[in-house]
Amino acid sequence: MSSIPERRQAIEPREISQESDTLLRITWADGVGCDYKAAALRRACPCAQCVNEWTGERTLKPEAIADEVEINDLAIVGRYALNFRWSDGHETGIYSFQYLRDLCEHQEVAGQLP
Repeated sequence: MSSIPERRQAIEPREISQESDTLLRITWADGVGCDYKAAALRRACPCAQCVNEWTGERTLKPEAIADEVEINDLAIVGRYALNFRWSDGHETGIYSFQYLRDLCEHQEVAGQLP
């Protein structure tokens, strides 16, 4: 089991870099680097328009998001999250650093980075 400082480091970004309109890279304080494709991030949006707040069921259909969707802008929310403005006009999702790290680790286990 990881110690609290190790777990905190795992969800603290050291560098956030928009590599292109379709690729985001986060290097975490523990040295792990994660690449996120825009379309995969958009499909994983955690907002109330994309996920039922009561059941947790994803209401956004992945096929509704074009593979060509782009990150038009991104902003840091407090010290805990990112907010994206997408080329399809969507901009309500707040992606916590914990959520982003979990997405990265889940996709590494599945053998596919976003």
